[in-house]
Amino acid sequence: MPAAFWYLWAGTIVNRLGGFVVPFLMLYLTTRLGLPPANAALLVSILGAGSFFAQLFGGELADRLGRRPVMMLSFFVTPLAMVFVGAVHDPVLLVPAMIVLGLFTNLYRPAVSAAVVDLVPAEKRTRAFGYVYWAINLGAAMAPIIAGFLANFDYFLLFVGDAVTTAVFGAIVLLKVPETQSAEHAAAAKEPSRDRLRQALSDPMLLVFTLLSLGFGVIYSQAEVTLPLDMAGHGLLPSDYGLALAVNGALIVLVTLQVTRRAEHWPRYPIMATAALLVGTGFGLAGLAGWAPTLGFYALTVVVWTIGEVIGAAVAPTVVSEMSPPGLRGLYQGIWGSSWGLAFFAGPVIGGFVFGHYGGGVLWAGAFALGLILCAGYLLLSAPARRRQALFEAAQASSR
Repeated sequence: MPAAFWYLWAGTIVNRLGGFVVPFLMLYLTTRLGLPPANAALLVSILGAGSFFAQLFGGELADRLGRRPVMMLSFFVTPLAMVFVGAVHDPVLLVPAMIVLGLFTNLYRPAVSAAVVDLVPAEKRTRAFGYVYWAINLGAAMAPIIAGFLANFDYFLLFVGDAVTTAVFGAIVLLKVPETQSAEHAAAAKEPSRDRLRQALSDPMLLVFTLLSLGFGVIYSQAEVTLPLDMAGHGLLPSDYGLALAVNGALIVLVTLQVTRRAEHWPRYPIMATAALLVGTGFGLAGLAGWAPTLGFYALTVVVWTIGEVIGAAVAPTVVSEMSPPGLRGLYQGIWGSSWGLAFFAGPVIGGFVFGHYGGGVLWAGAFALGLILCAGYLLLSAPARRRQALFEAAQASSR
């Protein structure tokens, strides 16, 4: 891997090690500021909505302005927004502050993905995205522990610490990561944004793949919303939920590097189908918890969907990189990434409604059914993807 990739990788670890605010934001808003849970949840959901729009804007800007300027814009504006959110207590001011924070916190994501595509040869991209995902989860596994100690002293330290580590990532990019977009690809990105967006949205492969990712994300989002409710409904303690999620983090750290090294040699769409099936099955198994309502059983379900998560996290951005024209790499990654922002905005609403009105059995059966549908969808995309790749290779051969 090129040196610039490893600087992005190291910056990701630093940034995620300081990801203090989001895990404790609901607790901060309700206990420190005294907001009603419904109002606090609305403020938190603004971050999800901000992620949706940030991915779209960030992808287009990453192509038009370059990867490096967008990353630095995100990494140096986010700390200011982060500190401001921690400093103000008026809900009227918190709403626009949350909007700004949600936008700039996630603005860099398509730029980093596009930079990985620029830097890493095609045959190594699955492994590269797996390494980035591993770095994210290594930092995310440790951040709540550090944040808990900081919160014991003052919640404002969470915002300051998160801001500092974000700025450190910005400094790494500023000093060590050159612009990765070639002059040729930059010139191709100078077309009007309307034409570029129209071209991207007229690509049926991108749209279908993004829609499938939305469904994937809706299932996965239940881990943070309805899974703890289901475990509590079966008499398990909040600490049991924490231990179950710890299995997810530990397994990601342990197996991601090995799985992604192998996944780069596997056919893309069948392995995405396998990932969807594992995620749907893992959450679907929770519907059987009534037969064995124990921490061990829930931990087993977490193991199943975590393996699917790891495979999908490494392979999906690689698929998007392979279908994107060079001048639209950032925009394609942004459109695909926006599906996850939308999933984490809509998933809790959908899951909460189904769980509250019909119970966990219906919810988990629905998750399994959706996993089967997604599995079939990925398999159906396999044939047109092969035809598209053959046409691309033929065009490349004729241009030589």
